[in-house]
Amino acid sequence: MLKPVLIAAAVIGLGWSSAHAQSASPAAAGSDRLSSADLSAILDARIAATKFALQLTPEQMKLWPPVEEAIRARAAARHLRIARLQSGQFEDASLADLMRKRADNLIQRGESLKKLADAWQPLAATLSDEQKHRLAVLTLFVLREVRDLRSRGHSSVDFSDDDDEE
Repeated sequence: MLKPVLIAAAVIGLGWSSAHAQSASPAAAGSDRLSSADLSAILDARIAATKFALQLTPEQMKLWPPVEEAIRARAAARHLRIARLQSGQFEDASLADLMRKRADNLIQRGESLKKLADAWQPLAATLSDEQKHRLAVLTLFVLREVRDLRSRGHSSVDFSDDDDEE
């Protein structure tokens, strides 16, 4: 009983911290912004929470490194996109340039999502029904937290990776 409570507490804390850190709005600039070290620590904690929830076997742990690498690559690409948005480099861009940049970002995000799916596939094939259930519960919990944060006025909260729409 204690493990699910610890997982839930970690996800709540990580979800809020991560959501707060991932605002892509230039108006959010300032002292509220987390440093790259903070973002790295949050990512490390989110990955650790996922591994903890799955309770991987020693054989499954051998399949974990590509998954973690893909998760970290997507996070790094997201932080880069957010930094570009916040730099103001698109302020004088034409509508056509913005549309092209958006298309490029969608293609890159799609490719990174395929890499993540490819990395998860071997591990997912070995998960027990119990592990699949825990992963589904963890995912639903995080999505509910995001929805709740949005409903409380945190419109910049988004785990869907749509940071380049602004």
